[in-house]
Amino acid sequence: MSSREDEALALAAVDALTGQLALAPKPGLPDPRDLGARATRKDHSSLRWSARALAPGLAAMAAAARRTGEPSPQLRAELGAIGRCTEHSVGLAGGGHRGALWTLGLLVAAAALDPGARSEDVATAAKKIAAHSDKRAPRRPSRGSSVSAKYGAAGARGEARAGFPHVRRALDALARSRQAGADETEARLDALLTVMSTLQDTELLYTAGPLGLRHVQAGARGVLEAGGTTTDAGRAALLALDADLYTRAWSPRGSAGLLAGALFVDALPVKADPRAA
Repeated sequence: MSSREDEALALAAVDALTGQLALAPKPGLPDPRDLGARATRKDHSSLRWSARALAPGLAAMAAAARRTGEPSPQLRAELGAIGRCTEHSVGLAGGGHRGALWTLGLLVAAAALDPGARSEDVATAAKKIAAHSDKRAPRRPSRGSSVSAKYGAAGARGEARAGFPHVRRALDALARSRQAGADETEARLDALLTVMSTLQDTELLYTAGPLGLRHVQAGARGVLEAGGTTTDAGRAALLALDADLYTRAWSPRGSAGLLAGALFVDALPVKADPRAA
């Protein structure tokens, strides 16, 4: 049974996901403009609604972590079982968010293991959980794992087992942009572009192949090299990239899920460092 602390972590994760969804313009990704003329992409309101369906499952994952008390094979198996049930619930609510559920589920469980941990410690705990295999997982390979095997990409599983390096990169980008005077939307968009610039996004590899992936990565780097979203040149490059990906129907969904993970970790309270006293 979940506690108030578990439910608070789950709500923080849902807030991070809906915060990511609220950003615009996001190149190739659903955003609030999809409520109008651009509604040919997956409906934004449906994604916001189904994001809320993640909350019970995420709370259950936090509760499992608190009960288990360590990043053990038992916890990994419990998270897998809860995740599959949650995917079914989210599907009934409109679908989407499979990649974000994997990322947020591991990070929520890691945060529950050590309340108030620093961001690097949360990522390390998530890495330890992901290192275990889920023996109850379906034998049939997922699209993401098939693409990972075909192109040698890390994929969602590899990202987690490496300690979420792109979540860390996004957190660093958020800090840099805020320190440079960017507003919160600009900082979050710069963090998204930072992830897009290097991530081997299996969704893009599936739809666009290696050349398409490199095209998207180069476009994201171009925005950042033009000064990011706070500059006129960077903003123009962002809008051009968004129009390009929208026309091609290429969607860097893996980057969006990792940004949501970074926003969740960024919002966690951090316990005081005793060495600072």
